[in-house]
Amino acid sequence: MAKTATAKRAEKRAEPQAATTWAHGNFHWNELRTRNVERAKRFYKETVGWTFEAMQTPDGQPYWVAMVGGKPVAGMFTLTSPEFDGVPESWIGFLAVDDVDKRVTKAVKAGARLVMPIFDVPNVGRIAMLMEPGGAGIGWMTPVG
Repeated sequence: MAKTATAKRAEKRAEPQAATTWAHGNFHWNELRTRNVERAKRFYKETVGWTFEAMQTPDGQPYWVAMVGGKPVAGMFTLTSPEFDGVPESWIGFLAVDDVDKRVTKAVKAGARLVMPIFDVPNVGRIAMLMEPGGAGIGWMTPVG
């Protein structure tokens, strides 16, 4: 018996998603830095329908991954430690780069400032937090896979 177009579409939706690919120089991730993560979660749940999964940063701090249809779309990080006292609540984008260590060396030579040591997040990638010459914050990462 031939499958209907609707059955074919439903079957296709049920197939596992292919691994996410990334390309050098493209935005890869967005993260909200907030002082009130519960308020932020409520806002994005009520306005865009995000759900959230709890995780931890490499140093054991809470981290929330925003989900849409079972896929991660953004992260939320709570600004609680004193090192973040001067950091305003804001979204920060992360660019995918082919080799974060080499690219950060170039960025520093071009006037950027590395604001914390480069670090690894298991199953995510190698990450650098920079302040570009104009003062804007940006994350660079070499994603895993």
